Amino acid sequence: MLLTIDIGNTNLTLGLYNGAELGRHWRLATDHARMPDEYGLQFLGLLQNAGRTVAEVTGIVLASVVPQLTGRVVQACQEYLKQEPLVVDTGVKTGIRIRYEDPRAVGADRVADAVAVVSLYGGPACVIDFGTATTFNAVTREGDYLGGAITAGVNLAAEALYTRAAKLPRMDLQRPPSVIGRNTVHAMQSGLLYGYVSMVEGMVTRFRSELGSDMKVVATGGLAEVIAKETDVIDIISPWLTLEGLRIIWELNQ
Repeated sequence: MLLTIDIGNTNLTLGLYNGAELGRHWRLATDHARMPDEYGLQFLGLLQNAGRTVAEVTGIVLASVVPQLTGRVVQACQEYLKQEPLVVDTGVKTGIRIRYEDPRAVGADRVADAVAVVSLYGGPACVIDFGTATTFNAVTREGDYLGGAITAGVNLAAEALYTRAAKLPRMDLQRPPSVIGRNTVHAMQSGLLYGYVSMVEGMVTRFRSELGSDMKVVATGGLAEVIAKETDVIDIISPWLTLEGLRIIWELNQ
């Protein structure tokens, strides 16, 4: 079985693949203080929970946008899972062309998302990843990664309101009763949820004007379903898109 690992600033997502089929998958909180032994023990616990053994893991592929954690997770894989993970970085075959001015500056998760979209859906496409940052990624008709746009994620914006505005409370992102909030929490929920929905709709329109009217819109990340419920511009919701891209990258490098 192949273990796929995506290390993000907020979440660490993992998936077990049997061939092209995604079996057990997990979305965990990223802990920047965790040591290799702690990650190793956590991985062993997840395998046990899935009814799998270390011997059944025949490969590991890893993408990370948190450099200080990459080495720790690699060490955990080496010592506890007895595998040398393939780390998605410069020099790894992806099957797509990166047309960014500096290809090395593109996050490994964004590359994996593009690889998955090209393989599963084809271009042109706009891939929206709702993570710590909300990223809009352009895939051309020819299947090239062109570039995109980056802004603060919904939860990051919510935390900024709480920490920088003395009278605003911390709250969960939920659909408020109405767009016009009648109390502070509902007003914040409206501004964040519907504000981001409106941004998504506007950015999709602008991307479509450059990529073509047949552009697909694919949403991924922890908040993809929450946002997609409020708009009809998202064609495909794929919460585990990055893991799919990692699986494909693994296969290309064997």
